[in-house]
Amino acid sequence: MKFISVVWLAGAVNVSVEAARNGSVTFEGFKVLRVNVDQRVADLKSTFETLSVIDLNRNHGHGVDATVDVAVPPEHVKIFEALNLTTTTLSEDLGADIAAEGPLGHYPDLDENNLPELSWFDSYHAYEDHIRYWADLQGSFANNSELIQVGLSFEGRPIQGIHLWGSSGKGSKPAVFFNGNVHAREWITSMVVEYLLYQIVIGYRNDTAVQEALDNYDFYVLPIVNPDGFVYTQTDYRLWRKNRQTRDNTTEVGTDINRNWSVGFGGDGSSPNPGSETFSGYQPGDAPETAALMDFAQVLAAGKGIKLYIDWHSYAQVILLSYGYTCDKFPPNIDRQISLAGETAARIARPYNTTFDYGPGCLVLYQSSGNGRDYMTDAAGTEFGWGIELRSTSYGFLLPADQILPSGIEIWEGMKYLWANM
Repeated sequence: MKFISVVWLAGAVNVSVEAARNGSVTFEGFKVLRVNVDQRVADLKSTFETLSVIDLNRNHGHGVDATVDVAVPPEHVKIFEALNLTTTTLSEDLGADIAAEGPLGHYPDLDENNLPELSWFDSYHAYEDHIRYWADLQGSFANNSELIQVGLSFEGRPIQGIHLWGSSGKGSKPAVFFNGNVHAREWITSMVVEYLLYQIVIGYRNDTAVQEALDNYDFYVLPIVNPDGFVYTQTDYRLWRKNRQTRDNTTEVGTDINRNWSVGFGGDGSSPNPGSETFSGYQPGDAPETAALMDFAQVLAAGKGIKLYIDWHSYAQVILLSYGYTCDKFPPNIDRQISLAGETAARIARPYNTTFDYGPGCLVLYQSSGNGRDYMTDAAGTEFGWGIELRSTSYGFLLPADQILPSGIEIWEGMKYLWANM
């Protein structure tokens, strides 16, 4: 696999999306292209909408460096090529790339400390196994952790995770708050968050850096906050992004829960159209997952406060700071944030030379209104409200399983620096 689209076909259900015998979409024959759109994003969007070919809902870069990644169905390839755009072919067959991602892994044995073996990170896993993994991690660290639930998804699944603390006891320190798999298809995010949890649990016994971090902060970690969408990617539609919320007066399904937060709600970089990948919902917090996360953030803010929030995504390799909803406004401590992000990126690069950009999200990636990090910064008083887009700009959402562990290792190096210096 060489790349996966962040931009979707308009009306993909009406084109050649084929279903396997189990009902899952295969995307057989789709071609993935990176398109140089320089300054013409609006003009090209109008052209593509007229052709009913793709939906420009996300782009990388700005100005002459702007590109957009598109998945083109077989019957539209010639029409697309006739536009004479500057493109790079990233995959000849999206369906084959999905098949090559490999089967979901088996649950590993427990080691002598009753921890799941490190082989957990050799493959992706079913949702039920993730729940079991969190329980086993917590059980092996019972004196310094608890399982937590902050709400329910639209389909009634618990939004759950782990709370960990150090020598001063539960709830005695400012919060570090992580959430993963906001967007259902970004499987690497929950795996990396779980790797961080694993390293904290095993490291607290004898690693002074981990001991210091956990003694200074309470960690609240929710690896999969979009469980309905995540399950749907494993059963029906691997590249599903949103939650699985239905609404009156539309047959479209799903709200982008990272456009449904109250700060910046409804602005550029989100859509009022229920069929859009960036559909914001009709009101802030009308997606139950977002409402639960906002409520939980306020609980933490009213306690010891929130030092650091990271919303984990893939696949742009960038550390996103506030703001995303505006390119003209910055948090008061933006210089401090940029300095920390730069040093964190440098530590991430050490193991494998994986390069991460960093800066305010609206400037270094794209505008995104109603996102979590802006809410945490402005509405929950978080000192560092971040989003981190993981690897890989070479593989996209379908990161091969053999890159799970390297991705966790490089991020762990960055986090150790960040926790010690923030």
